[in-house]
This record gives sequence, C-alpha cells and structure tokens, in this order.
Amino acid sequence: MSHRLKITDTTLRDGHQSLWATRMATEDMLPILEKLDQMGYHSLEVWGGATFDVCLRFLNEDPWERLRLIKKHVKNTPLQMLLRGQSLLGYMHYPDDVLEAFIHKTVESGMDIIRIFDALNDIRNMEKALQVTKRTGAHAQATVVYTVSPVHTIQHYLDTALRLEEMGADSICIKDMAGLLAPFKSYELVKLFKAHLSVPVQLHCHYIGGMAVGAYLKAAEAGVDVVDTASVPMAFGASQPPVETVVRAFKGTPYDTGLSIKSLFEVAQYFEDLRKELGQQRGVTRINDMRVFEHQVPGGMISNLVSQLEQQKALHRLDEVLEEIPRVREELGFPPLVTPTSQIVGTQAVLNVLTGQRYKLIPGEVKMYVEGWYGQPPATIDPSISRKVLGDKEPITCRPADLLEPKLDKLREEIKDLAISQEDVLSYAMFPQVARKFFEARKKGETGPQRKAESVKPGAPADASGTKRTKEAKNVNLSELKELIKVLDQTDITEIDLESDGVKVSIRKGGKVSATVAAPAVAPVTEAGKAAELPTTTMVTASPVETAQPAEDLIPVTAPMVGTFYQSPAPDADPFVKVGDTVKMGQPLCIIEAMKLMNEIEAEVAGEIVEILVENGQPVEYGQKMFLIRKK
Repeated sequence: MSHRLKITDTTLRDGHQSLWATRMATEDMLPILEKLDQMGYHSLEVWGGATFDVCLRFLNEDPWERLRLIKKHVKNTPLQMLLRGQSLLGYMHYPDDVLEAFIHKTVESGMDIIRIFDALNDIRNMEKALQVTKRTGAHAQATVVYTVSPVHTIQHYLDTALRLEEMGADSICIKDMAGLLAPFKSYELVKLFKAHLSVPVQLHCHYIGGMAVGAYLKAAEAGVDVVDTASVPMAFGASQPPVETVVRAFKGTPYDTGLSIKSLFEVAQYFEDLRKELGQQRGVTRINDMRVFEHQVPGGMISNLVSQLEQQKALHRLDEVLEEIPRVREELGFPPLVTPTSQIVGTQAVLNVLTGQRYKLIPGEVKMYVEGWYGQPPATIDPSISRKVLGDKEPITCRPADLLEPKLDKLREEIKDLAISQEDVLSYAMFPQVARKFFEARKKGETGPQRKAESVKPGAPADASGTKRTKEAKNVNLSELKELIKVLDQTDITEIDLESDGVKVSIRKGGKVSATVAAPAVAPVTEAGKAAELPTTTMVTASPVETAQPAEDLIPVTAPMVGTFYQSPAPDADPFVKVGDTVKMGQPLCIIEAMKLMNEIEAEVAGEIVEILVENGQPVEYGQKMFLIRKK
C-alpha cells in the first residue's frame, strides 16, 4: 500500500537554532523563501522556540515583523512554529490572558500550524494553548516528548497521546529532542500510535547520536505521516537529519516523498554559501554527543554546558558534570531534558560540581520546579531535596497557571511609553528587560534588518556559540588595564579615568578597577543552541594595590559563578539589603543571573552589611567579593 511520506523543513527554525545559536537574520531568509515554497514540503517551521528571544536580544529585529515578511513570500506552504505550552516562547509560565492574546496575534500574523509541547508531558500545561489555537482556526499539533527513564514507558506515551487527542489535538508529534529514539523502538511507538489514534502522527528527531535516519525509515514502515528534516548545510550534529538523505532513502519505495533531489540541492547551495559567508560551523557529531545514550543531554545542551564551564574557567570538569546530570535528573523525578527542564537540571549539576557540595546553591528555578510551578514531575522527587527546598510547605498540585493572575492590562500600562502595538505588549510580557531595550533602540532608529557586528567577517575566531567575533577590543582592555594598574601602583595618583578605543576604565586607589568594553559580550548557548542573556558589556574588576586586610570579623561574600549581580530577585524590584542592615544566616542577599537562571545567594553568617562592593546590574567574576559582613 502506498503511503507517501510528507516532510516538514526545519532549516529556518530548528536548523539554525541547533547549529548557529539561532543567528540567521530575516534578511538571510528572504532570498530563498519563494524557492522553499515551491518544494512541496508539508510545512515550513520558521518561528517559535528560541527565534523570538534571539531576534529581540541579539539580532536587533522584531520577531513579529519576521513572521509577517515570511508569510508575504510563502503563499502555498503552511507555516509552522514551536510553542512551549503555558511558557509560550519564554522560560516560565504566563497567565491565560497573555497566552490567549499571544496565540491570537500569532495566527493573525500568518501562522498555520502550532506545535505545542510541555517539558514534563503535563497535559494540563498544554490544554489552554490547544483550545485557543483551535479557536483561531489554526492547526493544533500536540506533542509527546520522548526520553528514556524507568517511568517513561511506551504505555505512558500512548496514554499521553490519547488524552491529547481527546483534548482536541489535530495531530500528534513525537518529539525526540536528544536523539534517543532507536529505530526499532521508533517502529514500535509509531505502530502503537497509528493503531490507537485517528489523527496524523509526525516524528521529530535530532541527529546527535546518529540514529535519526534509521528511526525515520522504521517509522515510515510503521505508518508515520510526516518527519522533520533540514537542508544539509544545517543538518547533522545537534540538528535534524538532512532532507537530501531522507528523500533519497525513500525514492522508489511506497513512501517516496515526491520531492526533487535537484531542487533540494539548489536550496542547499544557497544555505551553504550563507554558512560560509557567516563563518558558521557544520553540524558534526562529537564523542560527547554520542555519549547521549548514557547522559541523555541533548546536543545543544552540551554546547551550553561547554559555554557555561568556559565562563567559569572549569571546562576541564565537563566529564564530572556529565556524570552529575543523570544523578540530578533522577533526584528531580526524571524530567525529560528539554527547555526549560534541561536548564534546570544542567545548571544544578554544574553548581553541584563547581561548589563541591551538592545542592549547596539551589537556583530559584530549581526551587520553583520542586514546588510544582512547572507542573507534575514524571516521578517522585527525592524526599531529601524536597525537604531542603520546601521545608514545611506543601508543593502545589493544581495546574500552575491557575494560580497566576491576569496581567495583560498591567503590562500594557507598564510599557505604554514605548509600545506601539499589541505585539509590543506581548513581546514585553515574555522578555521585559530585553523588549524594553529593543523598543528604546527602535525609538532612536537603531533597529533594522542590518546584520549586527556580532556576525562579522569570515575568518574571525568563533566563540562557543559558533558566532564570529573579533578579539581586538578584549586585547585592548587587558593591555591598557595592566598599564593603568602599574601607573597607579607606582605613583601618588589616587584616581584614573580613561576612555580609549571603546574601553572605559576607572581606577581608585584602595578600591576597585572597573574596565568596560563596548564590544558585544560572548553569549552562552542554551539547550538546542538558544542564546542566554548576558549584558552587552564585559567588565573586569580587580584590586590594583594591596590594601589592609579586613578585620577578622569581616566575612566576605564571594560570587560562586560568573554572572550578573542584582540586589533583588528582579532587576527593577527594591534592593534586598543595604549597608547597615542586619542579616540572618541563610537570608537571601542578592541574585546572580547566570546560565539563564536566577541564582539566589544567601548569607552564610549572621551579621551587619558593612559594604556592598558591586553595583546593581554589574557583571561579576567567579570568586569576586560582593559583600562584607561584620559577624555578630
């Protein structure tokens, strides 16, 4: 029986998100859109995931304008996006009024298919998005996230899929974000779904460990309706399998895709030329990627861990972190490792290794996860971790969003000075600081389709995210800083301020040195290549001269990681503590934003805050002193 296999192309979303840290600009997409539209794809995945965040944060673009422009050029092929359920395109849950407005505006702007997933397969977190998507008339595709653990049985996946179909899903996607789905397991799972579901079944695999093409071959035999691929310059590695290989593999079989190999390679040539122009890397499978079968860390998350550990000057400890991740994952109830749970598990593992004491430092997001704010974990959380986080409190058991007050009107009021549309309010709802900064730049006429300095000429060295950058500013920073320290050390000068070649340096004798480099900071890459938030300047602090040692009763509080210092849980909130305040042991002193999480730093002794050595919003280095506490 003939069963033509359909193909979704992910090049313009997951392809460059997985391999290029989501750095393909809209201007790079426009010339190839009409050609892609003629290929005969089932759909084009072009939006969602990390694209929204990165457009605003790094590409200086309005993601809504990107969607409208793509729709203008793609007239025949349905457009598709990835939505993180109640988290939309952000990293936390949003109230229902924000979700409803966002989905309505997305469909109005040209979206045809919305793929909805929840990191925990908690269908309560997908229900509202499914309902609203259906009300708009768009295709609501619900997702079953695939992973391997003692609690993730084939029956669990079928039960989840059946409940999603009952809730009104128009199709079901099996999302294998870590490339863990083995070919024969793929056959078994798809066969089961096709036997019990009446809606189409789609399979999304990442290449990573090399099993994805085999998984697609067996899935086709089992009757899968659609599979996801990318154009070969943005395939392999942490991305999807190449469309050219998949199409050739099925040619002349009952599953023949009907796509033209010749046309596919014409498209591939465009993306290959673009890849070379931007100096981006090919997708490759490394030994650590192959170890995914042990540690289950998706390829993009591996890139993120490498970037995080490089920042912390601890790359040599990657193997320890990869051994710690499965332990943390088991203790936290075996969550699948996909945004945001991949960041939650990965960051806790990094902190456990770096601090040398497991769960000494627990990020706010890990606490929220244990409290139930992300949904129901697949298995019971280790009782000792629960006790440490919750104390006497009980975790929440309802749908987390039921506890969130509507906030669209409040947000609209907050950003009314800069928002010029409903889309702006929704961007602000998800990424307040990032959106505000973008709107301010737009007001000054500083936004637009031009590629920023971050994507510089080929030949410049690549950072951990694969993004090219120049090292010139950093070299100037270090050499000038050394010279200034020497001048201050050898003279009676008490203060120096200098601005030269984009470097602003201020030094006070007996105090700190701060050097601000007006060059783009290197952005760490998160799970699946998503870019994490970093300030746009790099700051270095040091003590140029020996000062009198503090009295024995002055206890320094140092930064346990590289990150951004905030005196409060949110950058705009009132400070936690100020000089002269008395603090108790265990009292929160500040937040360090690092690895896309807010990490609460607590006082290890009771006493009086004598000095705060870091300014709000300033980057801090590992081991840098932030507070001095007089012990009581």
